[in-house]
Amino acid sequence: MKKIAVINDLSGFGKCSLTAAIPVLSVMGVQPCPLPTAVLSAQTGYPSYYLEDFTDKMEVFRMEWEKLEAEFDGIYTGFVASEAQIEHIFRFIETFRRKGTFLLVDPVMGDDGKQYDMFTEGLLRKMKKLTFMADVITPNLTEFCLLADGDYETVSRLSFQLQVQTLRQMAAGILQDGPDTVVVTGIHFTDQEGDKIGNLILTEHDARMIAFPYIGQSFSGTGDLFASVLAGGMARGDGIEDLCRLAGEFTWKAMEDSVKSGAKNIGGTEFERHLGMLLPEKIG
Repeated sequence: MKKIAVINDLSGFGKCSLTAAIPVLSVMGVQPCPLPTAVLSAQTGYPSYYLEDFTDKMEVFRMEWEKLEAEFDGIYTGFVASEAQIEHIFRFIETFRRKGTFLLVDPVMGDDGKQYDMFTEGLLRKMKKLTFMADVITPNLTEFCLLADGDYETVSRLSFQLQVQTLRQMAAGILQDGPDTVVVTGIHFTDQEGDKIGNLILTEHDARMIAFPYIGQSFSGTGDLFASVLAGGMARGDGIEDLCRLAGEFTWKAMEDSVKSGAKNIGGTEFERHLGMLLPEKIG
């Protein structure tokens, strides 16, 4: 069975990070090997939560897995709370990345034009270094602007066609020396068919948007679900465009159900009923 090391936090409530990645990867026929960066009673959007920092335990995991002579088909990183955690990830990659081991980085740093509380310029520098080591990165628009030194307010106000053109130009430097593919997630735009939410696939030679109707709400953990589908599919050998279509449809259906049922945004989506979409035989 294919194995992916998943470096992320574990939240008891919120359906994000590892609690999103583990079921998604498992149903896709891939074994998730979680390395927790922190354990929380609930994700940080809740008004109250307990957090146990696992930064010092990350090296212990690496050492123990090295003793086991563990091998991974992929390494997938998510929320990173500090520069120290990224340094641990660098060492983990140095130990376990071999020929054929892909690296997917979800550079969690902010959303809706706002940086998260843990954000520092030092963290951004190290995150840029980490993304340049990756095969695929999945930033949202805020995070992509941070990585590419772009202005979020300017980019977000552009028309759809100008926005795609601008994002493609911004990605040129990253793609030249860094990942093969950048997928900018959760882009809200309007075209002749109405409001859409889409994911823009950028390579050195192409830009392709895969979009779905905008439902008017956001939910905790949707970025984690999307990136997890990509990671699972990459381990299976599926193509990125097919995976982005599958991940987008899966996430959109989970959000649609959550809106219909009146689920609270902070609690995450009702994605469980759609996990069957991700079974290996469901994608050609």
